[in-house]
Amino acid sequence: MSTPPLISIVDDDGSVRAAINNLLKSRGYIVHTFVSAEEFLRSPHLNGTSCVITDVQMSTMSGLDLLTHMRAQGYSAPFIFITAFPDDRVRARALSAGAICFLAKPFAGQHLIRCLDTALDKHRGGASA
Repeated sequence: MSTPPLISIVDDDGSVRAAINNLLKSRGYIVHTFVSAEEFLRSPHLNGTSCVITDVQMSTMSGLDLLTHMRAQGYSAPFIFITAFPDDRVRARALSAGAICFLAKPFAGQHLIRCLDTALDKHRGGASA
């Protein structure tokens, strides 16, 4: 029996963290939630993360800055961005930086699951972003 993938959720909105956490746990994933990018970067779960789901806009370090920082440190976990303020320029920047998906809040759970399946397939295949 294999261990379920570990998914890290980084969002400063507690209701979003809770909703995604509940959705993913109901599907059997191991989930850890973080209120900020800095908290995630300090966590012991950084190396084991199979996918990062992060808000774009956060107070100190944005989701895009988190992706840039992680890639510079050699982490290849796929990223899914979520935002309440979708913007074509930010979307293009996120996707060109290697994001798997860019979802506007509110989004249907099935859309997130579809993005997560794609991200985990890519991660398992060793095709790092």
